[in-house]
Amino acid sequence: MEKQAQTQIERRNPATVMRLSRLGSFHQCRLSFMRQLTRRMAREDWSFSRPVFDIDDAGVGTAVYTAQGPERAYSLVAFAHDLPPEKRSDRVIADAWDATFALFDGIPTEADIERLSKNVPLQEAGRVSETELSLSRANRSVRLWNHVVDSLASGQQPDLSQIHQVGYLMRTTAVYGSGKFGAADREKVADRPETQAPFQVEMLSVYLTRTFVRDLVQHMAAVKGGDQAAKLDPDVARWLGIGNSTGLGMAPFIVNHPVLFNNWVMVREEALARVRSVETASTAEINKFQELFQRSQLSISWWRSEHPIQVKKLADLNADLRAISEYLTTDRLANPHPWDRLIRWSETALTEEGQEYLASLVLEPYEDLVDGLASCMADSRSEAFVIDGTMSIRNVRALIQETHGWALGLDWTAPENCARAWYVSEEKLEPRMGERFEEPIENYEQPLAPARDACAAYSALSDWEGAQTVAEFLLRHPEHRHTIRRAQVARTAPYGEIRDNTISDKVLPIDMLRAKLSFFGATHFDPRSDRWVRICMYAGAPYPEELTSENADLWVYPQATA
Repeated sequence: MEKQAQTQIERRNPATVMRLSRLGSFHQCRLSFMRQLTRRMAREDWSFSRPVFDIDDAGVGTAVYTAQGPERAYSLVAFAHDLPPEKRSDRVIADAWDATFALFDGIPTEADIERLSKNVPLQEAGRVSETELSLSRANRSVRLWNHVVDSLASGQQPDLSQIHQVGYLMRTTAVYGSGKFGAADREKVADRPETQAPFQVEMLSVYLTRTFVRDLVQHMAAVKGGDQAAKLDPDVARWLGIGNSTGLGMAPFIVNHPVLFNNWVMVREEALARVRSVETASTAEINKFQELFQRSQLSISWWRSEHPIQVKKLADLNADLRAISEYLTTDRLANPHPWDRLIRWSETALTEEGQEYLASLVLEPYEDLVDGLASCMADSRSEAFVIDGTMSIRNVRALIQETHGWALGLDWTAPENCARAWYVSEEKLEPRMGERFEEPIENYEQPLAPARDACAAYSALSDWEGAQTVAEFLLRHPEHRHTIRRAQVARTAPYGEIRDNTISDKVLPIDMLRAKLSFFGATHFDPRSDRWVRICMYAGAPYPEELTSENADLWVYPQATA
């Protein structure tokens, strides 16, 4: 039976939630896109097959993995390559990879596979068609790959501590969808139940890629070890996720999609508000929270980074865990409104890293309150972007004041407030960020500074009478159309605007990356600079042949092994 909240706590203020330092402290939760997918596949009893595995002794060839849902099938077409070490790179400018992939809409014919074999390995230099839903590539984590192959070839299981330290045998350097390079547009799958939620195509591609990588490493071990080669223990294999290297190309997404990103954050905030509103927690709910708190600490103990920013955040998080442990020894969860009390306590006792960790963890015992909200995370309100020309100048100024009041006093001519500029790389057509006063990029700047633009529009609006209309203003000042549109969108998308300066000398794009990746369900964020980050996906998840309703969800929280 669904647990009803009797007193509704309000959602947290967007002015608090939408600061970049907080967004850059988000963690995965019940609403993460990976967990939505695995829950669905188990609930609907999807079946999986490997109709093609044509890989030679050098590890080169083709494989196909098919996932069959209630109404339709999806197939990962994988190509394994013999990549010279000197060509292995995580950078987007790479032109060769250890493996390349396409997610096919249905079951490919031999002709489809032949066509894809001539294009998918080329990635951006090739072209796919509307029968493909995503295009991706991956490189080996060479040290761990060699360790696993060598261990299995000699009849031994690989060292779990090394697996936990790295987390993956291959990491993707891009998973492209939504129409890139000729692939199908989002509209093709947006109304399908299994792909209606955001990024389900990409998450399915990564899930099947992980299975291919496991099978490929087993194949290479068998080639090397022959009859003495060991089979990879399923309990060991489960901790092999898929890595990902993500850079600036992803960062502008949350600026360019204010309605969609609002939906993600607002759903998470609504889920948190519902749980905080629960008046009393049952013994089972408290026990589940306590259990997952303990299990999550094991995962955090495996989290490593050498980047100074993340080293400090990990130190903060570990200190926060100790404070939470002490809080939980007092039996305060037995008090009325236990989760609201816990969150309020965290606001003064913990860092933002710890606060957002708790904001995710308290959702876990309440699937009945939380999981249904996932249906609200897609963007189906394109009409929100139609400018209301009848709105008064007075009202639109008030909207800008609401979302960007914090920025109206900034001196936008001061170098520290406009030190950076976003532009698009001519070579790779990918977003980049440069130093405005050191590089010749200002003429190519992209509109990715909504705070600065809002201040400029607000200033221009000050010369107009409050009763005049937006339509009159925009006839004279069409350069402010995008800002007026964003201001009006904020009426129904209060979490759509970042409440920080995205072109300042202190901006950290990795905060934008982590915000988005946390909703994917990524863990173990490892910044390699302030502009790109490595993550792990699906570590601990059941493989297709293991997937059941019992293990489809909480796999992200590891259980200690003997």
